[in-house]
Amino acid sequence: MAKKTRSEPHRVAVEGEVTIYRAAELKQHLLGELAAHPELEFDLSLVQEIDGSGLQLLILLKQEAARLKRSVKFCGHSQAVLDVLDLCDLGGYFGDPVVIPSPNSAR
Repeated sequence: MAKKTRSEPHRVAVEGEVTIYRAAELKQHLLGELAAHPELEFDLSLVQEIDGSGLQLLILLKQEAARLKRSVKFCGHSQAVLDVLDLCDLGGYFGDPVVIPSPNSAR
């Protein structure tokens, strides 16, 4: 009997600003990725800035994935993303593991 192997999720790097100025462009692109792949991992390590619109976009992706019965995870949270999640107390909402850098790592 052959074992069914689980494939790796499709990884998408989100770069630069995730703000109101790019929200429509990013929404179209990221929802397209969600429609094309049953398992997605969004790498947020290159996000330099995120605002309320960007946060709404991350929430939309999580909700749309649940509606479509797809898997979405966020990884590599940049400091900008960690700050917004902390400010809005939404770290637990997403349920993704978050690596918090030590104060010594900034040296």
